[in-house]
Amino acid sequence: MTKSTLTPTGDEQEQATMYEQHSFVKNPLYERWRIKIFLITWLGYASYYLTRKAFPVAKLGLMDDTSINISQQMMANIDATYLISYAIGQFVFGMLVDRFGSRTIILAGMLTSVVAAALMGASFGFAFFIGVMIIQGLAQATGWSAFCKNISSFFSVNERGRVMGLWCSNFAVGSLVSTPFIAYIAYSVFDSWRVAFWTAAAALFVVWILQVLFQRNSPGDISLPDINTYHGIDKDYTAEAEENSEGKLTFRQELKIITSDRTVMLLGLVYFLLKPARYAILFWGPFIVYEHFQDAGKFAAATVPITFEIAGVLSPLVLGYISDKYLGSRRYKICIISLLGLSLSLFAFPIFLGTNSLLLVGVAFFFIGMMQFGPDAMLSSTAAIETGSHNRAGTVLGFVNGAGSIGAIMGGIIPGYFNANTAFTILAGANLIAALLLIPMRKK
Repeated sequence: MTKSTLTPTGDEQEQATMYEQHSFVKNPLYERWRIKIFLITWLGYASYYLTRKAFPVAKLGLMDDTSINISQQMMANIDATYLISYAIGQFVFGMLVDRFGSRTIILAGMLTSVVAAALMGASFGFAFFIGVMIIQGLAQATGWSAFCKNISSFFSVNERGRVMGLWCSNFAVGSLVSTPFIAYIAYSVFDSWRVAFWTAAAALFVVWILQVLFQRNSPGDISLPDINTYHGIDKDYTAEAEENSEGKLTFRQELKIITSDRTVMLLGLVYFLLKPARYAILFWGPFIVYEHFQDAGKFAAATVPITFEIAGVLSPLVLGYISDKYLGSRRYKICIISLLGLSLSLFAFPIFLGTNSLLLVGVAFFFIGMMQFGPDAMLSSTAAIETGSHNRAGTVLGFVNGAGSIGAIMGGIIPGYFNANTAFTILAGANLIAALLLIPMRKK
């Protein structure tokens, strides 16, 4: 994924021009498979969110179920367990995909996620939840690297930027659809938190069957030439370009890059402070709403926070446009403005909770999302890439996103150990500090 986001060199631009000028006869079978792989992988990663969002929905019923002794703090610990195992799994399965291929990892990981979700629906205590959530976190980690590698096998380097831009809509759509779908079946139809897990497991199992039928590792699996041969791209040149883009940095060189570059360290710290707010709302938004609006019902409580995720689709586009159009592409200035707005909106959120209006709470979630997702996208991708040189962008991206993953763990814990007023005050303070730290960068 990193390779496709690096700024092309002059030679790469020349190669892209040659590709655009190169005429080749389209193979209808090849083109059908490219569309098929795009759609099946898009659906596959979007569907991972079914089992990922099942526990946030199930929390609504767990708090009312006296037969299972799980407190709010215990649920926070379960979230932390998931996030830690997910972070570890990202490193592990990124390597295993190269060894065993996308198809093996996807099919094994997705089926494991189905089984883990089904077992969670039958859970009888905290220890059981912890054990199964470790498995779920590792299973969820199989998705991203495997699907990205799968896409790269069917789309050449010169078109991956456009393709990945569209393909990456999967996690936003998957997250948006999963919560209300699971909540409706679990509470409006069956009124059982256990059904939240079983619904997610059943739906993902259907998608797993589709993966078995339609997903393939590479064009070679269906007796087609590799994508570079099909597009007439010089394989020796492509391999050399990709090798040069990685820069062959040693671990010591990568460590030196991180520790000696103040900007990189600053981006990592800012992203660590920003990330908890996102995961606090994703994992605890429905629970917090239900705590304050129990008369509205569990389905309404699960649905209201999706305005936060709707804003997540719009915010990077809007703020990116403002940055390029009116601020001379000064990424940090728009990030500072947004982080200040995010801090203010997080401070004010408990006030909206006290209005007894679900509409106002939904509007508040939307505004928080507009202020949060823009800086999140910029700091974790565009700003980090532009900070790193051509051969170290991957190192910078890895460090910044790694720091954010640690912050995400805190986002899963804080709402479980503090009431909403205190939790959102802590989150607001963290983002205020993040904004102040970025002020020296405002002209960049």
